[in-house]
Amino acid sequence: MPAWFEQARAAVSDLYARSAPIYWIDFSLTSAAAWGFTAVYFLAPTWSLVQAVAYVASILLFFRSGTFIHELVHMRPDQARWFGPAWNLAVGIPFLMPWIFYRNHADHHDARHFGTPEDGEYLPLGASPLRETIKYLAQVPLLPLFMLVRLGLLGPLSWLNRRLREWVLTRASAAVSNPYYAKRFPHRDERHLVIVEAISFAYLASLAGLLAAGIVGVADIFMGYLLVAGALGLNWVRNLAAHRYGNRGERMSHLEQMQDSINITGQTWLTVLLFPVGLRYHALHHLFPALPYHNLGRAHRRLSELLPRDAPYHATGRRSFFAALAELWRNAKATPAQRSAMQRWAQNPGLPRTP
Repeated sequence: MPAWFEQARAAVSDLYARSAPIYWIDFSLTSAAAWGFTAVYFLAPTWSLVQAVAYVASILLFFRSGTFIHELVHMRPDQARWFGPAWNLAVGIPFLMPWIFYRNHADHHDARHFGTPEDGEYLPLGASPLRETIKYLAQVPLLPLFMLVRLGLLGPLSWLNRRLREWVLTRASAAVSNPYYAKRFPHRDERHLVIVEAISFAYLASLAGLLAAGIVGVADIFMGYLLVAGALGLNWVRNLAAHRYGNRGERMSHLEQMQDSINITGQTWLTVLLFPVGLRYHALHHLFPALPYHNLGRAHRRLSELLPRDAPYHATGRRSFFAALAELWRNAKATPAQRSAMQRWAQNPGLPRTP
């Protein structure tokens, strides 16, 4: 490793301890506020300013609360024993995104998979024509529908058919942005998956029963759909500024992963809202994945001050979300169809493997 990396590692060596009170207080208050604004959203007069403000506040708060899933999958099992069920209760089940679906995030930090078709969170949008980015964004309104089909239809049906179950476990049991990702869900976690599938199906069946009984209306279901689409969509859009997405499928070293990642360094209102729970320091996260979110700001300031000017860490900074998005847009626009890296993703959907 280069000297600057050893210097960086030493500079943050005291910042790895996770503060349970910070996690629980932040998550609990955020979730409570999100549900409070959700109540206002449903009860306010239709199309009123109050309803509109409550909707925006709700999706921003649920987005922040939901982002703790990223911290959750980086916790040791003993640290996540109670936080995982609490997250599922407050966000995961209502939004049809139990945290176990995100266990594949480990591949995103694995040098064997990062930036390749076998990375569920990487699409070469910066090395593909602009239409691929547009196709990516066009999925936002459909995200709740995908999860509704997965947990309300495919899940229970696959319990009855072994071949369908294997397909579901390989192609539809991971929270990914890469549609070509194919890796079988681990056997060791299948019991957990079945439990959350059953709970999610019971939740959806209860909503269907309330709808049939006339206790809730079609308009209420539509409003709920918009709420889920808004919160999930914020993360989908935010993800465009997580990486440069310029890799063409080759394996990347640990430091190359950092160089492909982005830190949003400008302290603006949009950065605060779009990059909660440490997401603005994504390059730093790829450099030191075990750092807890509440110490990332301090770690970034130390590295910015201590590292030599030629250290590649400094080059990962972008002043805003729009600056990162503009760079991605320019790179995509300059890529002709015949040089699209997406062809490799489409031709190499990955091999189903059991870890």
